[in-house]
Order: sequence, then structure tokens, then C-alpha cells
Amino acid sequence: MLSETLALDRPIVVFDTEATGLYPPRDRIVEIACVKIHPDGRTETFHRRVNPTVPIPEDATRVHGITDADVAAEPTFAAIARELSGFLEGCDLAGYNVDRYDLPLLQFELVRAGVDVDFRKTNVVDAQTIFFSEEGRSLSDAMRFYVGEELADAHSALGDALATVRVLEGELRRYSHLPRRVPELVDRYRTRGTGKIDPEGKLVLKADVPHINFGQKHRGKPFDQVFREEPSYFDWILKGEFSLPIKKYVEAYLLRVRPEGPPPDRRSVRSKR
Repeated sequence: MLSETLALDRPIVVFDTEATGLYPPRDRIVEIACVKIHPDGRTETFHRRVNPTVPIPEDATRVHGITDADVAAEPTFAAIARELSGFLEGCDLAGYNVDRYDLPLLQFELVRAGVDVDFRKTNVVDAQTIFFSEEGRSLSDAMRFYVGEELADAHSALGDALATVRVLEGELRRYSHLPRRVPELVDRYRTRGTGKIDPEGKLVLKADVPHINFGQKHRGKPFDQVFREEPSYFDWILKGEFSLPIKKYVEAYLLRVRPEGPPPDRRSVRSKR
């Protein structure tokens, strides 16, 4: 059991999603499965199919097998968002390629549902990061390598989540040098969620200082330096095609450094909510 190979100070939720596509800011979840493992070894499962409210592309259906008809009568993500956030509360997270795909996808869905969950202080263990660092394969290969079995129910959210649990167990048994506590394991592979301010990582924290992490002009600069050099840059962000988490963070920053508020010719982000 994972709780026997990894010292858990609090529950860890291993989760997987299936979606309408591969671009978290745009695409929608059609299935999500979460396996919660408690420090005492007890497990709980949260598994839902979701009506994405948009057509599921044929290319996506070919991967996970879920059609529009399959989810037509299922609840929307907004309908399950608070129950899901309650299931995740107080837990660390894990998955396979979760840091770059599943977690940003989940964050965007929660934002759209109006549920505020801050993952920046959550430990995120990505079994793919460990695998690629130590060996380098797909989830199917990881199952074969670490578990000695073929992956059943590939591209089923619950099947992939349960497979990831077994892969993590296998990784921890195989590599005796890996830390046995979640924070130390996260630090080793640098998958802690505190670096990203928004799901896409366009804004990041470095030593608790917000930095720009996109474009050519100001990439790598702290907010305060950008504000000194070009204060209107942040107004440009608020007017532009950026995600709501980015705009909310920038607006909060501007309220601290420019208490008088935005220029009169710009509509506030609040007016769009």
C-alpha cells in the first residue's frame, strides 16, 4: 500500500481526468477520479462523469471513449465542484503528468465554477516526473516496469488513477534512495505547486515575490520592477486575453501599489464578474 511506502502526514489524493482536449485554459473535464489515501491506509474514492456543456471532439472520444451521449445526463462540473473541493481539502495531491495537465485543467474548471481553491501550498507529487527522471516512459510502460502488469482500462480516469497509485508504490519500492515523506519527495523533483500563481504558470513566485513568466519584454522580472518601468503593463494585462486567475492576482497587486484604483478609461475586472 502507498501508505506503507510513503510516510503520510496527511491524506494524499491521486487523481486523473479525461477531457475534451489537451489545452487546460479552454478544454473541459468529462470524467474525474480521485483516490484518497489516508495515513492509516484507509482509502476513499470520488469518481464522476461530467457534462462539459460543449461537444466532445471525435479525437478526444477516440482516446477516452466518452461520447456526448454518455455524459448528456451527467451533472456539470459546477454542480460537483464544491463536493470535489471538500474531498480535496487538507490533502496533498498526486497523479501522472498532473503538474502540467490535470492540475491546471482542474484549477480552470474550479475558477469557472466560482469555487476558490488555493493549491499554492499543496504538495504535488507527479509520478511521471519521477519516472522520467529515473527511467522515462508512458503510464502503460510504467505499469509494466514497476508493477509487472499491463495497464487495464487505459484512458479511463479511475483506471488511470488506480494505476498511478500502483506505479507510485512501485517507484518507492524500487528506488530506496527516494524520500519517504511527501514534502521531501516533492522537493526532490521540484513539483511543489507553490511556484505557479496561475494554472498556466504565466505568473510565478520566486522567494515569495511575484514575477512575470511570459513574453519577451518583462519575462523574469519581479512585479515591482515592471511597475516601476512600465506601470501601464498591468492595465494591458487586465484588458487582454488572459485568464481570470491572472487578472484577479494583478488587480489585487494594483490595489496594493496603486490604492487610488485603475485609470478611469479601464473597466475593472470586477465589473465583468
